[in-house]
Amino acid sequence: MTHFLVTGANGFVGKALCRLLLEHGHQVTGLVRRPGMCAEGVHEWVHDAPDFDGLASVWPDTLRPAVVIHLAARVHVMRDTAVDRDAAFRATNVDGTMRVAQAARQRGVSSFVYLSSIKAVAESDGGKPLSEETPPMPEDPYGRSKLEAERALATLRDAGAFDVVVVRPPLVYGPGVGANFLSLINVVWRGVPLPLGSVAGRRSLIYVVNLADALMQAGLDKRAANQCFHVADAEDLTVPELLVRVGEQLGRSTRLFSLPDWLLRFAARITGRSEQIRRLTDDLRVDSTCFRTVLGWRPPYSVDDGLAATARWYLTTHS
Repeated sequence: MTHFLVTGANGFVGKALCRLLLEHGHQVTGLVRRPGMCAEGVHEWVHDAPDFDGLASVWPDTLRPAVVIHLAARVHVMRDTAVDRDAAFRATNVDGTMRVAQAARQRGVSSFVYLSSIKAVAESDGGKPLSEETPPMPEDPYGRSKLEAERALATLRDAGAFDVVVVRPPLVYGPGVGANFLSLINVVWRGVPLPLGSVAGRRSLIYVVNLADALMQAGLDKRAANQCFHVADAEDLTVPELLVRVGEQLGRSTRLFSLPDWLLRFAARITGRSEQIRRLTDDLRVDSTCFRTVLGWRPPYSVDDGLAATARWYLTTHS
């Protein structure tokens, strides 16, 4: 049994990760800002200071986890009201991350697993799946903050403080998902016609339980130490393929029609949705060969398994 400390344990990924760790017999402490909503069996540690301010000074003497998995973050949003978006993302995703890492180092934690994002590398793949060797060129404050945090953690790693493992997933989906993926499910459920029938760009996704499994392995397997890994489901889909499969799991017919690419982008521009359409139409494939080779990892669940679980949750909570 290994003792894990999970930040953001009551979030979308955090709940799935904690449940999986408990199922495998591990001890789990969840570091959260608000009590409640963690998986049953998780010991909660509540620290409500913004961006983990003062964390090292209040770390309980009896709390000695072997592995920290850091999930808590300011997440990417389409409409951000912060005056200085880069500063807002940096405060949580860089400064907050380093406070957790430095406190963990002082308490003898041996391994720190950081959930980054493929957005730390790019928003599209430029014709070749993104690997760990792809030069990072993040395009928005979220991606830039994730890359900056990775590089800050590397300074602790290089100082021999402890092992650091960086995991970069693409879009995560599963029961409890929100944001854009939930919006896609909503429009399929409502039978809204979508002008995306001819979109050919392929995008990688990862089912939240597959991501949880990858994070657990990254924390347990010493072969992962001090490396960066891309992880994704075994299958990449076009948006039309994804929508049709979502519809099948919901028992709904997906209503797609085609527009020429130039017309779709023009319509997106005049309606202020260029960014959303670009995220749907550009290729964004993730090469997870390294993680699969080094750790022998395979996603435990297929895309259809993940979509089926997501649809069951949606039908229970939204229909």
